[in-house]
Amino acid sequence: MKRLTAREEEIMGYFWTEGPLFVKQLLEFYDEPRPHFNTLSTIVRGLEEKGFLTHTAYGNTYQYYAAVTEADYSRGTLKNVIAKYFNNSYLGVISSLVKEEEISVDELKELIEAIDKGEPSTK
Repeated sequence: MKRLTAREEEIMGYFWTEGPLFVKQLLEFYDEPRPHFNTLSTIVRGLEEKGFLTHTAYGNTYQYYAAVTEADYSRGTLKNVIAKYFNNSYLGVISSLVKEEEISVDELKELIEAIDKGEPSTK
């Protein structure tokens, strides 16, 4: 999956939370000074070219909507990070989290027990 810039992720966030939008509606989510309509339109068209958005035509105007779910994008992004920084090693990720004390050994044991029981993580 292609990566998004920070601005593209921000815009996709609006589509993921708000649903289908016209570019004009996107402007309403920004404080002054708002980005120019043409700037947002260009970014939205780029997101469509990358396969993240699609549209429905209403005359000469388009209503865009997400073609990729936020969950799918997150999974793809996580996979890219693991590939790039951990040589595709999920064990390396967990080891790093434990070493950096982002997750305790007790929490890791709790997670393993939940997975063994088929339960989703509670944290």
